[in-house]
Amino acid sequence: MTSPILYTFRRCPYAMRARLAIAASTVKVELREIILKNKPAAMLEASPKGTVPVLLDTDGAVVDESLDIMHWALKQSDPEGWLDASYYESGMQLIGQNDTAFKPWLDRYKYADRYPEHPMSYYRDQCADWLSELDHKIASDGGGLLASHYVLADYALFPFVRQCAHVDKAWFNAQHWPALQQWLTHHLESDLFGAIMHKYQPWEAGTQGVMFPQMSESLADC
Repeated sequence: MTSPILYTFRRCPYAMRARLAIAASTVKVELREIILKNKPAAMLEASPKGTVPVLLDTDGAVVDESLDIMHWALKQSDPEGWLDASYYESGMQLIGQNDTAFKPWLDRYKYADRYPEHPMSYYRDQCADWLSELDHKIASDGGGLLASHYVLADYALFPFVRQCAHVDKAWFNAQHWPALQQWLTHHLESDLFGAIMHKYQPWEAGTQGVMFPQMSESLADC
């Protein structure tokens, strides 16, 4: 193995945040797009828990948490200063809130039929509390969640806000969250996001994956 291997699924928000950091760092990996209903044995051997993303480093080390993969990439190269020490601790707290408190409500909102204890609108309201808080943070900080520029927390939370907004775009757009809506639009229209959302054929055992980011996909070339 000459390059680290990244097992990923295009639409998974955890995998998105990992790819965002790798593309921004321009660290090269062999990307292996998987099908969730047919997870490759090689991925399950590396990480039996069976969730994406999974990174297998050249030394055999396995990194199978999305935030850890972000750190793995950015500690090698962080040209945009995502790990800015001034905002790191507060950013990690925000990411923790997103992953442990907001994400469970997001899952219930998106898959409300699996959680019949409450109507979909109930789960949406729980999500709205968090989104309103993010809108306030962005409006107060001048463009980003913690600063006037984007740092780790912005990119770590963006895929989840995107997923929530896409459940009912009309509802999301109708809310009075101008700062959050502008923030989301900026991410969605960015070259970086476009670079990580290319569609690749699912990887098959015994074949070479796709080198990522490709020259046209790196943040340096955007």
